[in-house]
Amino acid sequence: MRIHSILVVDDDENDQFICEYTIRKFDPSIRVLKAFDGTEALDILRNEEIPDAIILDINMPVMNGFEFLDRYAEEFEQHAPVVAMLTSSHLGKDRERAMQYSFVKSYFEKPLQSDHLRIMAELLGHKEP
Repeated sequence: MRIHSILVVDDDENDQFICEYTIRKFDPSIRVLKAFDGTEALDILRNEEIPDAIILDINMPVMNGFEFLDRYAEEFEQHAPVVAMLTSSHLGKDRERAMQYSFVKSYFEKPLQSDHLRIMAELLGHKEP
């Protein structure tokens, strides 16, 4: 089995590009959904099948990553199997706060790397493509 779909939530177009490029290089069959803030991500999740993974930035306008996690926890009974924070924040308090959510499985520093995707796939119980 493989990762079939990933929702990337990040307000920076360059980071979105890097994520999509890295995901396609890791496994071109993965469906990549994109949101530029937490509100867009919630809209996607309300209208799409729950993805295998969500990659989430912390610092975004409109609704940041922590606000998204709060709403996501309240609104959705079924969560993506792996939610991974991908951020430029080096603050231990951000990592601790993110990992308090039972569905947040990983905390990575930008940029997204194939090793991050490999870890996510292992968390899903999938083998590397």
